[in-house]
Amino acid sequence: MSRIGKQFITLPSGVDFKIEGEWMISKGPKGELRKLLDPRLVVELQAGQITVRPKETTAELELGALWGLYRSLIANMVKGVTDGFSSVLLLQGVGYRATAKGGDLELSLGFSHPILIKAPTGITFAVDKNRLAVTGIDKELVGQIAASIRSKRKPEPYKGSGVRYENEVIIKKAGKKAAATTA
Repeated sequence: MSRIGKQFITLPSGVDFKIEGEWMISKGPKGELRKLLDPRLVVELQAGQITVRPKETTAELELGALWGLYRSLIANMVKGVTDGFSSVLLLQGVGYRATAKGGDLELSLGFSHPILIKAPTGITFAVDKNRLAVTGIDKELVGQIAASIRSKRKPEPYKGSGVRYENEVIIKKAGKKAAATTA
């Protein structure tokens, strides 16, 4: 049994959720999301509540994991079309800049060339000085784009300069001088 999978999802007003063949479709004020449904699971909508359960009752571990996964995916689809998701990145370092050009993002991260990141459909960038917000309705895509931006210049452990998440704590190392005085 999956503890997460057993929980039902309450459908807020203004959100339409339906199953068409093997696709789960969630429509709301922010847009529409579509995801494939695993054929070993059944999704039911009754009285504004969505429940997920396996087709057969087996003790298969993978099925329990999928059960919880799909319940979380559906909950994220419902939340995405109502509220949306955002991930905030901070650019820390001398000359590190981000500028939004149309729907795309141009990063200056200390390389000899600017880095251009094209925004996929459904993703928007908001830039305010050294703060960059990636927003969209698909939680997976927002996280993936934010992770790819962070990977362009990860925070280094001595000064902490680089691209980091807003709530990320960088553990800094002692430099050569600090290590030499303690030895």
